[in-house]
Amino acid sequence: MRDYDSSVAFLGTWGRFQLMVFFLLCSTILPNGTGSFSLVFITDTPQHRCQIPDANLSHEWQQAAVPLKVVDGELQPNGCRRYRLDLLRNFSANGLLPGRDVNLSSLEQEDCADGWVYSTDVYQSTVVSQFDLVCSQHWKQPLTATIFFLGVLVGSFFSGVLADRFGRKPVLFATLIIQAVFSLAQIAAPSWEVFCLLLFCSGLGNISNYVSCYVLGRVTEAEAIVRKAAKMNRVVAPEKIFLNSMSHSEEWPVERYNVLDLLKNRSVAITTILLCWVWFALSVCYYGLSLNTSQLHSDPYISCFLSAVVEVPAYASCSLAIRYLPRRLAVVAVFITMGLALFSIQLVPPSILGLAVALEMLGKFGATAGTSLLFAFTAELYPTGLRNTASGICVMVSRTGSCIAPFVVQLNIFFKYLPYITLGALAMLSILATIFLPESFRSPLPESLEQMQKRKSVTCPSVFRRKISKSVVVESPL
Repeated sequence: MRDYDSSVAFLGTWGRFQLMVFFLLCSTILPNGTGSFSLVFITDTPQHRCQIPDANLSHEWQQAAVPLKVVDGELQPNGCRRYRLDLLRNFSANGLLPGRDVNLSSLEQEDCADGWVYSTDVYQSTVVSQFDLVCSQHWKQPLTATIFFLGVLVGSFFSGVLADRFGRKPVLFATLIIQAVFSLAQIAAPSWEVFCLLLFCSGLGNISNYVSCYVLGRVTEAEAIVRKAAKMNRVVAPEKIFLNSMSHSEEWPVERYNVLDLLKNRSVAITTILLCWVWFALSVCYYGLSLNTSQLHSDPYISCFLSAVVEVPAYASCSLAIRYLPRRLAVVAVFITMGLALFSIQLVPPSILGLAVALEMLGKFGATAGTSLLFAFTAELYPTGLRNTASGICVMVSRTGSCIAPFVVQLNIFFKYLPYITLGALAMLSILATIFLPESFRSPLPESLEQMQKRKSVTCPSVFRRKISKSVVVESPL
C-alpha cells in the first residue's frame, strides 16, 4: 500500500482510536512479564546441605557431619559434601567428640548419598529443591530457564512469518491461548522432564508482544477500519481514503516477501546481520541482569521489585529518545551506559553494597531502554511487507541470547564478577555494530526493498581519502 502515512494523516497522531488500540495491546503484553520472570523465583537455589540419617549418630556428630567452607568471607555449610558416615558412626559409638577428640579437617568426605535438606526461610519449594537440581545436577537449574527461552525463540520466528502471511490479529489471539493453556498445565507437571516440556510450550505462548496490527494489500478492509477510526476520533474521512493505491493497483501490485528476501540483497543482508547481533547482545544483558536479581539482596522479592521498578524510567526515557534523538545515537548511548556500569561493579568495595546494586540497576536501565529502542528501530528499517518477518528473525536470534543468559549468570562459580565483565564486553562490542546501521530518524517508513536500500549508513573516513581531498584542493584554480 503506497503513501499510507499521507493517506491516514487526517486521523491525527493520538486520538480515541489510537488510545484504545494502545491499551488493548498493553493488556496482551501483561502476562509476558509474569511468565518470564517467575523463573527468578521458581529456579532459585535455596540454602542446602547434605541429608544426615539419624541412626547411630550422637547429637554432636549430627551437627558436625557437614564440613564448612568460606563463602564471601563467611563460614557456611558445604552444600555438596559431608564427612564419611561410617567413620562418624564409629566415633559416635566410642564416645569421641568432634573438634576435641577428632580433628575434623583430616576426615575423608563423600557426596550427599541420602539427598539434601533445603532452607525454607525464603521459599517453601522451588524447582531446584523439588527435583534436587544441585551439586552434580546443578547444570539443570539454568537449563530450565533456557528451555523456556528456547520456546520463545521458536515462537518468535514463526510469529513474524505467520503474522505477515495470515494477519496480526489471528496470530496474536492464538499465542495468547497457547500461553494460557500451558500456564495452567504446568500445575500438573509430575517430573522435571515434563515440567521442562510444559515450560517450552509456555515459551511458545510468550510471544504476543511481538505481533503488531497492520493490514497489507487488503484495501477495502483497511478503508473500513480507518473510517471506524475516524468516527472514533471525531474527524471527517475523505470520500476515497486510499485513492492513490486503488487507482494504481495494476501499476503498484501488492508486494509479497518471505524470509529469504532478507538475504537476497547485500545491503539488506548486512543490515539484518548487524541488527541480529545487537538484538543478541541486548538480550543476553537484559535477561542476564534480570535472572541475577535474586542475588542482589538478602530478600529476592525486594531485589526483583527494584529490578522491575527501574524499567519504568527506562521506558519513559526511551519514549523521549524516540521522539528527539537519532536512533544510532540513542542505542550507542545505551550501550556505553550499560557497559561502563557493569565494568565498574568489580571496582566497588564489598562494604558499599548499595553502590554495586545501583550500578547493576543502571545496567538494567540501559538494557531495558535499548531493547525498547530496538523494537522501533528495527520496524523503521524494513518495508511493510517484510517488517514483521524481519522483526521476528531479529527477536528469534535475540532469544539465543536469552538461552545463553542463565549460563552466563552461572559464571560467578569461577569468579564473582565474571558475569558482569562478560555482559559489559558484549555491550561495548555492540557499539561498533550499531554505528554501521542505517539511520531512520525522521525518515518516512520504507514501503519496498528499493526504498530501504536508499538508506545510507555511516562510512569510515580514511587517511587515503583525506590525502586525495587535500591534493584536489591544492590543484584547484580557486
